[in-house]
Amino acid sequence: MKAKSVPSSWLERDGRRLDCNPYMSGALEAKVLLESMPARKERLQDVTRNGMSGIFHAGRIKRMWADSPEHGRPFLSSTEILQADLSNLPFISRKAIAENPRLPLHTGWTLITRSGTVGRMAYARPDMEGYACSEHVLRVVPDAEKIPPGYLYAYLSSKFGVPLVVGGTYGAIIQHIEPEHIANLPVPRLGTKAELEVHTLIESAASNRSQAHQLRQEAQTSFYRQFSLSDLADADTAVNYAAFVVRAASLRRLDAAYYSPVCRAAADELASIGETKRLDEVARVFTPGIFKRIHVEDPAYGYPYFSGTELFQYDPEPRGHLSRRSPKIDEYIVRENWLLIQDAGQLGGLIGRHVRVTPAFANSVVSNHLMRIAAKEAHDAAYLSVVLSSPHGYRAITRNAFGSSIPQLDPAHIGGLRLPWPKEAARKRIAEPVLEAWKLEDVASANVRSATKKVEDVIEKGAVN
Repeated sequence: MKAKSVPSSWLERDGRRLDCNPYMSGALEAKVLLESMPARKERLQDVTRNGMSGIFHAGRIKRMWADSPEHGRPFLSSTEILQADLSNLPFISRKAIAENPRLPLHTGWTLITRSGTVGRMAYARPDMEGYACSEHVLRVVPDAEKIPPGYLYAYLSSKFGVPLVVGGTYGAIIQHIEPEHIANLPVPRLGTKAELEVHTLIESAASNRSQAHQLRQEAQTSFYRQFSLSDLADADTAVNYAAFVVRAASLRRLDAAYYSPVCRAAADELASIGETKRLDEVARVFTPGIFKRIHVEDPAYGYPYFSGTELFQYDPEPRGHLSRRSPKIDEYIVRENWLLIQDAGQLGGLIGRHVRVTPAFANSVVSNHLMRIAAKEAHDAAYLSVVLSSPHGYRAITRNAFGSSIPQLDPAHIGGLRLPWPKEAARKRIAEPVLEAWKLEDVASANVRSATKKVEDVIEKGAVN
């Protein structure tokens, strides 16, 4: 719990609100700084398309799900708008979209989570075009003739914009925000040159990420073509409920998912294609044990600390810093191009999914709930990324989950997975698009950081070009 003293004049200027959010979020400080700038400020609703109509959410909907893209469109929740990998989204029926035309997203919109954890933001990139999105996400639709969309996103997601958005929340248990709460939020105009520079950086990042998504799909296609794997697009996963019979003599454990016919067939197919190797024969597979987290306030005395919640997002921010003097802290530091598999959580969620250690968070401390897959070569890490994220790989991993309340994965089980391991030339051919995707994503993250920093620097200096 945090404590903060505020002058009584702040209560008066903020409409005599008695909840903590406007005063604890930094919103008042941001407003004071923005007011001191000589730059022109406009209300958010004055730079969105058709005024207040350009700030909206979809409203409550009846979620009718579909099994394939022929009958539905990918559906983004308030968590999934932040995720880097959008290849495993559920499909909402086209009928539901026809009944509510406010569901689909379009490129260049700023997306803001509006309930629960309020104020997390994403920029709708080209590969999100036409995707449906939850009513728990606010859409801010910029008028491109009034403001560059990329600049508006960079400002709203900056250390000045976020407090102003979060400061409008209400609710004691579950926080919420509505369009009218941010409609009058001040948007500083930094001059055509600066705004276009920021917009170009954000647009470049969005384009890079869309290209990276396409390259990963190409790698999957190449992998399936190389080994003539069966199509599992509509097959069951370890989450699906099904009834089947298992011979008592074949019982090794009592987890039903382990014997799922489809998941078992997927693992068997991977293990029977040409030359194969166990995962732990081609990479170090391990999970460090539970450790004591000693937090420090000053980043100079600690390592950035991440959990899976942050790492599966683009541009993850650490949830804190852990002391460099923590016992055995070196065992929790991750290295560039390692793969991290979420090894705890509910089936159908992040468990079994993996993320690559990027240059942005390499040499940071990562939660013990992320299993480490450390390959010796970058191209082998990229090849393993393709295999483990494939429909076959995902089923082979998640069938090994154990535990009824919070399922877990054990590195001994995952390390024992037998995977196709062709000659190096074939592995490199499959890995090549992924390596290119990683480069594009690294540049994209750097561009987003540069854009945000430029906005923040100009506001702090009070200078307008």
